[in-house]
Amino acid sequence: MIHLCIKAENKKLRHSVIWAACILIPIIPAIMGTFNYEQNLGILTGKWYSLWSQLSLFYSCFFYAPLIALYCSYLWRLEHLNHNWNVLMTAPVSIPGIFFSKLAVILKVTVITQVWLAALFLICGKLIGLPGWVPSQILIWILRGTLAAMAIGTLQLLLSMCIRSFSVPIGIALGGGVAGLIISNKGLGLYWPYALMLMGMNSNKNEDTLAGQSLFFFLSVLLFFLAFSGISIFLLKKRDVKA
Repeated sequence: MIHLCIKAENKKLRHSVIWAACILIPIIPAIMGTFNYEQNLGILTGKWYSLWSQLSLFYSCFFYAPLIALYCSYLWRLEHLNHNWNVLMTAPVSIPGIFFSKLAVILKVTVITQVWLAALFLICGKLIGLPGWVPSQILIWILRGTLAAMAIGTLQLLLSMCIRSFSVPIGIALGGGVAGLIISNKGLGLYWPYALMLMGMNSNKNEDTLAGQSLFFFLSVLLFFLAFSGISIFLLKKRDVKA
């Protein structure tokens, strides 16, 4: 049955603005990061690693979480309109099926966003004349950042489920991303979900910040995923969310 739910959620994305956001918005941090790298060549001497430190800083702090929040708000928008909660809650579908089908679609779009970001990184690097190809370690960092989306995706689905406003959850994600930079710099990033994407993608760093902490990173992602998923399913089972 869940595959039918996923199919229904995918229909919401057809001809939607989500795809424009997925393609256009990552271009902004790519340009910002590349420009900042070019302006500081005397300091940033790590070539691909230095370029990544700048691009990932802007992307992870200001764009990644809000993009996921945008995807989540869009998927819940229909349920918040025209009293569609009654239709949803009386559908012959399990509550976990409703939630995880939305999450599956969110993760699909997020993976596409991350692949596009990796392509932009390669394009920007070649345009400014960096030698060789993207180091495999950076690709691993991108993969880790994608994994961190499991924690943020469940949190933002929870927020968008409970908050009728389309933009408020996006604003929360932006604030959470900025706070994540501060918290991760204090060594507490594993305890703040929005910091996990910065740590996973090794934002603003040349050396792996998760060296020796990978297990704790994956455990943190898993715990946040289980916690936010559990809360969301509990709320859906116990009470209708006002639309």
